[in-house]
Amino acid sequence: MRKRCLEVVYRLAKKNKDVVFVGSDLGVGALDELKKELPGQWLMEGISEQHIVGMAAGMAMSGKIVYFNTIATFMTRRCFEQNIVDLGMSKAKVRLLGSGGGLVYAPLGPTHLAFDDIAIMRAIPNMTIVAPADAEEMERAMLASELWDGPIYVRVAKGGDPVVSKTEHGFALGKAILHKQAGDVLLVTTGIMLNRALDAAKLLEAEGISCGILHVHTVKPFDAEALVAVARDAKAVVSLEEHTVLGGLGSAVAETLLEAGLERAPHFKRLGVPDCFPDEYGSQNSLLEKYGLNAAQIAASAKALLSRSEVKC
Repeated sequence: MRKRCLEVVYRLAKKNKDVVFVGSDLGVGALDELKKELPGQWLMEGISEQHIVGMAAGMAMSGKIVYFNTIATFMTRRCFEQNIVDLGMSKAKVRLLGSGGGLVYAPLGPTHLAFDDIAIMRAIPNMTIVAPADAEEMERAMLASELWDGPIYVRVAKGGDPVVSKTEHGFALGKAILHKQAGDVLLVTTGIMLNRALDAAKLLEAEGISCGILHVHTVKPFDAEALVAVARDAKAVVSLEEHTVLGGLGSAVAETLLEAGLERAPHFKRLGVPDCFPDEYGSQNSLLEKYGLNAAQIAASAKALLSRSEVKC
């Protein structure tokens, strides 16, 4: 996914001289083609993320569209004040490409796990947050980013994730995509959880439980209208995120459903990382399983929630 992300930056830079790429201490070979062909649109800074955000904001205020890539935790936690003051307040056209969103860097331990990045960035006014499901959706998101007004945080996953998004569904920043009409259960996803939701839906349907899927690639601005329209027909709604359950997708879904004032509100559950530090070393998949985010676990949670909705009072 990161490779496709940077490939699109290269394509955008070739056709628009105002597009600039900035990396923070990235490995050898990051956008070498851009460096050779358009050296004035390629910069590699050291381990100085806070400085880079301020510099990128200044470049954006001078008419540039800046794409800044580094590890997600350093971009969000370390640069929180700069993201607020330099990007949010000025609505600077800076695109923050956060590599390793979620539990990708599980082998490196909790300091590198971006399990809170969406919550951090969601608190910043004017900040758009995008978490594509796969490389194809990443390409669509990156192409849409060129003309978007204001700063964007793009959550970049590990790569090698199965392509499950579909061209025919189209793509627009801020608009959720209905992959499957809601039935008894509605799964609401962001990022790579779309793939796991599709697998969980198959397991549920094999047991005669109809399951819809709403994919929210843009967590902010949140498509409340799409959620309410589809959730009103479901008995149970489950949000799925590779992120803490506090302040991310699940919070956005809960807030929306509560404020919608539905006559018959569905039962609701957030699946994600609980309010704790993921303090184990392992793989991305092993940590996702620990927190109940593989397909079988998702299906089991949905069934349990559905059974609650069917209890007669």
